[in-house]
Amino acid sequence: MSEIRKHNTYETDSSIALYCEFHYGDEYFNVANFPKKYAEYALQKMQYKNKINALEIGCAVGRASFELAHEFTQVTGMDFSARFIQVANQLKENATLRYAIPDEGDIVRYKETSLKALGFYSIKQRCHFIQQDACDLKPIFQGYDLILGANLIDRLYQPRKFLDNIHHRINDSGLLILTSPYTWLEEFTEKRYWLGGYKQNGENVTTLDGLKNILLEHFELIDVADIPFVIRETKRKFQHSIAEVSTWQKR
Repeated sequence: MSEIRKHNTYETDSSIALYCEFHYGDEYFNVANFPKKYAEYALQKMQYKNKINALEIGCAVGRASFELAHEFTQVTGMDFSARFIQVANQLKENATLRYAIPDEGDIVRYKETSLKALGFYSIKQRCHFIQQDACDLKPIFQGYDLILGANLIDRLYQPRKFLDNIHHRINDSGLLILTSPYTWLEEFTEKRYWLGGYKQNGENVTTLDGLKNILLEHFELIDVADIPFVIRETKRKFQHSIAEVSTWQKR
């Protein structure tokens, strides 16, 4: 798609529509909306800190970035997928998002949402959405009070390259918050670059172990928690996962 679709059309790309529903659609099996939940978690952790600039890496179609803008002066949402960024900008600029989710075979359900219904209309100008490679961030991306990487780390082609330099981009006492279900797959990350999920000298190495080995030089680990999420694929097929959330404060 070479340009953002007009607001009176429906997003029918199944992979994009799946994320539209994940971010802006219904909740399933009494599991809270994941982007909203981790944004609220981040804001709670930032309660007594400066909330000027926030960066969400892996923002997908933008829900958490809008949520952060309730309290941050400026939020940059970033994703490797230009299509996700187009959808986030479509919602910001047109104030309406329409999409079609599969029910069964060729049967789809048409849905829509709006910035006004979501409570984001008055703060939409605080959000900026851009396409960018997290493993090759430009020098201009720095000076953040919060960097949030949502379900990101196990989808990067070189996660250590991302983490080795992230402290340069966060203000002193600022927070880095990472969420992930740690589903390492070689189609995304060559095994030699995995941060965890393997054995070394007969001992299990978890992803949290790997994060500590890299981040503790510049950060203090202040909290680890779990946040579940559900992704709807069809009317009768869902993914139920649990992301681990680790919160790191820059020394």
